[in-house]
Amino acid sequence: MRPVLNHIKRAVLGLSLLGLAFQAAAQTTVDDAWVRATVPTQTASGAFMTLTADSDSKLLSVASPVAKDVQIHEMTMKNDVMSMGPVKSVDLPAGKAVAFDPNGYHVMLMGLTGQLKEGDSVPLTLTVENAKGKKETLEVKAPVRALTNMQGHDHSKMH
Repeated sequence: MRPVLNHIKRAVLGLSLLGLAFQAAAQTTVDDAWVRATVPTQTASGAFMTLTADSDSKLLSVASPVAKDVQIHEMTMKNDVMSMGPVKSVDLPAGKAVAFDPNGYHVMLMGLTGQLKEGDSVPLTLTVENAKGKKETLEVKAPVRALTNMQGHDHSKMH
């Protein structure tokens, strides 16, 4: 009976250490991820979230099975003209929350395979690389929110 107890103790200790190693590897957190709902014929939408890395890192890419093309975009204002375009990556300074929202960095889901309806969940795969060149993959399930849910952004005056 004693050797069996020793094996169980070793197994529990090994699993505990494995759990600690897994926690240490989780370097980037994703908070409040969501995707904007679409109308039936709409072919693109946006994904939004807040990313926080525990060391200087960068978001390299995002992928999703609901879109043929997924790009990281940035919204900018220059000479009173708003423009939007793709960026290669987004810096994630250590310990600083970086917002991806409709007015700055965001993720564009283009060539949608179907309508995104409120209450659905969209899988997103984020690839983040730290300053040492180590990559991590984050799997996120982002809920789809209604078109009217702009979280305080009033676009009714835009034409």
